[in-house]
Amino acid sequence: MLKRQLYAIPIALALLIAACSSGDAGADTAEQVADAGGTLVVQDGDLVEVHYVGTLDDGSEFDSSRDGGTPFSFTVGVGQVISGFDDAVRGLRVGESRTVRIPAEDAYGEWSEENVVEVPYGESQADVAVGDEVFLSNGQSAIVLEVKSETVVLDANHELAGEALTFEIELLSVTRP
Repeated sequence: MLKRQLYAIPIALALLIAACSSGDAGADTAEQVADAGGTLVVQDGDLVEVHYVGTLDDGSEFDSSRDGGTPFSFTVGVGQVISGFDDAVRGLRVGESRTVRIPAEDAYGEWSEENVVEVPYGESQADVAVGDEVFLSNGQSAIVLEVKSETVVLDANHELAGEALTFEIELLSVTRP
């Protein structure tokens, strides 16, 4: 299952480059970031706390902050979550909810044959079996697809690669640094 933190690996770099090149990004006025009542409107750099429920196109739930009762918090626009999730909370005010469908390219990317690799393994790893989750030297997880005499074939695609994700998101709080 999806862990409590949603990571956007290559997309985070693109967001950082875009943020650094956006000229007057810090020149927002209070009127631009708050509604008429003075309520904060989420923008990049805000620490937000949300509840969410994530489902796939077939309606199955893959993750929820509501199940454990603990809200999920992250800083918007710094690559802590997938880009589509960042986009979904921007512009929300405390108490507002939004349902958004995030295409695979804005979530965990498309499934890629390039992420299926064959690697050698030794006798100390002889208990590896098809379907096992293993961890690569960089900490990334992979699923064992095939065990051969001296190698093993691994799928290092994220388990949700190629999937569009739908999130029901409720904004609970905004903290502006």
